[in-house]
Amino acid sequence: MSDKKIKVLIAKPGLDGHDRGAKIIARGLRDAGFEVVYTGLHQTPEEIVATSIQEDVDVIGVSSLAGAHMYLFPRIIELLVEKGADDIPVFGGGIIPEDDIPVLLKAGIKAVFTPGSPVDETINWIRENVV
Repeated sequence: MSDKKIKVLIAKPGLDGHDRGAKIIARGLRDAGFEVVYTGLHQTPEEIVATSIQEDVDVIGVSSLAGAHMYLFPRIIELLVEKGADDIPVFGGGIIPEDDIPVLLKAGIKAVFTPGSPVDETINWIRENVV
C-alpha cells in the first residue's frame, strides 16, 4: 500500500457563482486525508482539464448548480480523452435532475452526488474507486 495521498481537483465549471457545496466537499476531502486542489469559480472545461493534467490529479470532482451540467460535464470527459488523460475519473455533484444522471454516467462521469449526499459518501466512493 502506498503512502501517497489521493489528489483531488474540485472545480466549478461555467457561470455558476455558488460554491458553498464545492467548498464543503473540498474541506471534507482534505479533512479525510486527501490532497485537494480547488480551482475556484467560473472555470472552463479547458481550464479544468489543463489544471488536472498540470497538477497530476488522481480524480476530478465537478459541481454545477446552474443547469449546464449536460454540456460541461461531458465536455470535460471529451477533453480528457483528447489530451490522453482519460484515466482520470470524473465525478459530479450539484443540482442534477434524476433523469440526467444516467445520461451523464453514459457520457463517462463515474458518479453523481446530489444535494444532501453526505460528504462521507463522496469520500468512500473515492477510496473505493480511485487507485
